[in-house]
Amino acid sequence: MFIGLAIVFSPTSQANDSSYTEAITNFQKAAETQAFFNTAYGYAIFPTVGKGGIGIGAAYGKGRVYKGGMHTGNSTLSQLSIGFQLGGQAYSEIIFFKNAEAYNDFTSGSFEFSAQASAVAINVGASAQVGTTGHSAGAGQAGSNHAAKAVYMNGMAIFTAAKGGLMYEAALAGQSFTFDAK
Repeated sequence: MFIGLAIVFSPTSQANDSSYTEAITNFQKAAETQAFFNTAYGYAIFPTVGKGGIGIGAAYGKGRVYKGGMHTGNSTLSQLSIGFQLGGQAYSEIIFFKNAEAYNDFTSGSFEFSAQASAVAINVGASAQVGTTGHSAGAGQAGSNHAAKAVYMNGMAIFTAAKGGLMYEAALAGQSFTFDAK
């Protein structure tokens, strides 16, 4: 467990300015997210989320929140998971806000997703798990006829893109977020 947590909380989970630009560009290139970039009220981007665990796992990442293309504040992502899991991985995550209500819910200071479903993974081999109450989209492979489709659930749509690592997981997890206005 300590190795996994060391991966999660290592300096590589810290993001610099260029990592935000790179992550946004990568998500904009994906066919699955283009419509969301064109219509979303705003979004939160986490360029690198480090995740690891042995039985009990954790994940952590720093992000930025945008509304109308303007950086409005910073966010942190934390996750605790319990169940069968072994390994560590890094992934990027983006959360689109359909409208002002969803944006305001997320930026209220402390927001939490439940452990009921997974985000849509937009590249081959992605397996990062997150949840939101009522969200039931599944992971798939970008560019294949099995690609997952995402829709807004509770005003939010979530995508992940694997960056590296290997993690076996059958665990329950929830994510919590903080927000600090810029």
